[in-house]
Amino acid sequence: MDTAELANVNALLISIISMTFLFELTGALCLMPTFTEEFSPGRALWLSIFHSISAFNNAGFSLFPDSLVQYAEDAWPMAVVSALIVIGGIGYQVIMEAFMWARDRIQRRKTRGVFSLHFKIVTSTTLILLLLGTLGFLLIEYDNPATLAGKSLGVKTLLAGFQSVVMRTAGFNSIDIGAMETSALFVAIALMFVGASPGSTGGGIKTTTVRILLVSTKAALQGKEEVNCYQRQIPLDRVLKALSVVVASAISVVIITTCISVSDPDLTYISILFESVSAFATVGLS
Repeated sequence: MDTAELANVNALLISIISMTFLFELTGALCLMPTFTEEFSPGRALWLSIFHSISAFNNAGFSLFPDSLVQYAEDAWPMAVVSALIVIGGIGYQVIMEAFMWARDRIQRRKTRGVFSLHFKIVTSTTLILLLLGTLGFLLIEYDNPATLAGKSLGVKTLLAGFQSVVMRTAGFNSIDIGAMETSALFVAIALMFVGASPGSTGGGIKTTTVRILLVSTKAALQGKEEVNCYQRQIPLDRVLKALSVVVASAISVVIITTCISVSDPDLTYISILFESVSAFATVGLS
């Protein structure tokens, strides 16, 4: 959090712990109605707490053998888990900026209400990735009999959207990952490699890294000497840092993939690459 002194660390820790507890408690309460339909109150409470914490922290562990496949067509638990994953994946700074903005509006305080460049980059990039991932999975898997075929358009969109969320670093699944088309797996690999945002509970190279590289590439193609995003100049050291993160991460994935290819030559390339990126980005899907 770029805290230069220890003076404010206590307040920061209290804020982070309180925020985490609030979201996980809310998530557990929202999941309770779903689990109470099938399990005893005590078991339903335990399932709700476990899955809420697992989702918010982008862990992706489920207490069901098939992850969340049995709830794939139930919009409520899918929406709750997705919301927890996204909130946990955007990072503490973004959550606090949104909270302070909402608080000032409710209390009618006269503030400028200008969000930071970090907030704008994280929220916009996250939204774009979610939309592109949903569209990609929906179009590619639309007629796949092992995943989306035979379901209504609403259910297909729900499943595609959920996979777009969890592929970013969460690790849950609502369809058979092994039955997905090769092109859909490439989309998943790209989403996993990008991952979540800085200061979040997710992995990957981060949304800010990708966005900085994209705007840097745009500036270079236009012959500009400065890299700007939302009318703000991005320092050269940030551009170099983003470039180094991507290159180092790509090299790591290549080495991992090569080692597995040598040790297990019978496995398909797409399977090895999927496993390597999933592990590197701490997604946990297989």
